[in-house]
Amino acid sequence: MPGSSAIGHVRYSTTGDSAAKNAQPIAVDYSGGSLAISHNGNLVDAAEVRAHLEDDGSIFQTTNDTEVILHLIARSREGSLPDRVVDALRSVHGAYSLAFLSESMMIVVRDPMGIRPLSLGKHNKKGWVVASETCAFDLIEASFVRDIEPGEMLVFDKDGMHRSFPFKPEKPYRCIFEWVYFARPDSTMAGQSVYQARERIRP
Repeated sequence: MPGSSAIGHVRYSTTGDSAAKNAQPIAVDYSGGSLAISHNGNLVDAAEVRAHLEDDGSIFQTTNDTEVILHLIARSREGSLPDRVVDALRSVHGAYSLAFLSESMMIVVRDPMGIRPLSLGKHNKKGWVVASETCAFDLIEASFVRDIEPGEMLVFDKDGMHRSFPFKPEKPYRCIFEWVYFARPDSTMAGQSVYQARERIRP
């Protein structure tokens, strides 16, 4: 659709083994339609939630924590996809920056503590884009717009972009590994240059 959103991500294995089945995005078909999910983060209670789902008959195809979210979405009794996403995320805890893509919309969500970064960009020809790092926008000739805030959910559909904060506010935290290891030096997080931040904290 014109002005549609774009998503692209390959996540290395931080949960589960490094088998190809754990590569992201994960795409599925369920009663609500087709859905793809991409996840940067870790759910601290994924094993516990997964065990409960398996006890109720869920069958998992991967060993990563991201698939837990898909099962919770599929089991939700909420009507719309955005409401299903919120319902699912209220059942898990941890750090996450998520992007969902269906036939008609893209949904992006950052956890209420803002542990993992998530940025919004704009491409002149391809619409809205999101990325864990701002340097990704340079590669596709998109412009950085702003950081997506902790607990913020954005829904992109044929009517444009819709913003909400559906979760209880939490005390903000940041992942130190993003600043000293994960992020590329030419990225910007929380309004600060990663390179300059590393220069300031180096011994």
